[in-house]
Amino acid sequence: MNFDYSEEQQLLANSVKQFVAKDYTFEARKEILASATGHSDRVWSTFAEMGLLGLPFANQYGGFGGNAVDLMPVMEAIGEGLIVEPYLATVGLGGQFIARGGTAAQKNALLPAVIGGKLKLAFAQSERGARYDLSHVTVRAQKSEHGYTLEGEKCVVIHGPCADKLIVSARTAGNDTSSRGISLFLLDRNTPGVSLRTYITVDNLRAADIRFSAVNVPADALIGKEGKALPLMEAVVDYATALLCCEAVGAIKSANDATLEYLKTRRQFGVPIGSFQALQHRMVDMMISYEQAKSMASLACVKVDSAAAAERKRVISAAKVKIADACRHVSQESVQLHGGMGMTEELKVSHTFRRLTTIAQTFGDADHHLERFAAYE
Repeated sequence: MNFDYSEEQQLLANSVKQFVAKDYTFEARKEILASATGHSDRVWSTFAEMGLLGLPFANQYGGFGGNAVDLMPVMEAIGEGLIVEPYLATVGLGGQFIARGGTAAQKNALLPAVIGGKLKLAFAQSERGARYDLSHVTVRAQKSEHGYTLEGEKCVVIHGPCADKLIVSARTAGNDTSSRGISLFLLDRNTPGVSLRTYITVDNLRAADIRFSAVNVPADALIGKEGKALPLMEAVVDYATALLCCEAVGAIKSANDATLEYLKTRRQFGVPIGSFQALQHRMVDMMISYEQAKSMASLACVKVDSAAAAERKRVISAAKVKIADACRHVSQESVQLHGGMGMTEELKVSHTFRRLTTIAQTFGDADHHLERFAAYE
């Protein structure tokens, strides 16, 4: 398998890395986190100008028709720079639901706005007690005279506070865990009856618990076919998981680079601590974890666009298990090798530790994906 980027992909990777190095420094990130919204509209506009928001979408909507592999350098740069803007939520999740399941009218109205940086999206799926099960949906959507009425609650909706529109999974038929009867709805975040309890996650992202109280949505808010949304949800979440694995690769690289630099400069007994063989062995193990994670992320991005559903699920789960293990190993080792200062707010490595820890749990932890991997043997 050839892991080298094409010339176009390498040029894109270089441009994103230059942006992170120049305009998204750790100090600049601190200012963004301290802002009221926790993200930067200026950075989002820059993403649109660079064409990053249109990479995976069709040319007819103003995009570039790229695949998951084309997004790898972008996600790695996002991981390396610990970028907190809602790229994955909008491009990897929300935009994919529209592109794959939306009507022609929905695509024409929404995708150009996403690509132009005028529309942010969030996927409201998680519920209490669901434990990564996409078919566990208790929010109800009852048919009404003019469309549907939503009732229920979603929790930990990442980037929900900054989203212009929400894509909400709701049950139109069946019991709470049935694989049938799940539908997807698109609605404005400020729709009457929608209330948000916002907060900051451990990795400094903005999230919300969202309550839907007699929320009326029109019939054309439905994405895809009524009651048959689960296969679409599985495909899009697998796509986002592949991208998340690439983000983890970038964050792991950042942690490794910072740790190696510290081992070269921190001195004890008159010599750099990197000269101690025991620490060299630990650093080598971290590099091995990085290379393995990068290989699995590459495989995931190749297969998520081309494989049949069963193979796609198996490969994505295999990648997520390996990525979760690498996140745990590298994040913990990087902090330990920095000593006590590795946990301080002033060091980027502590923020990377938190992001890697969260990535390991997002869209399913290692145990969840081991079970899914075994189910598709």
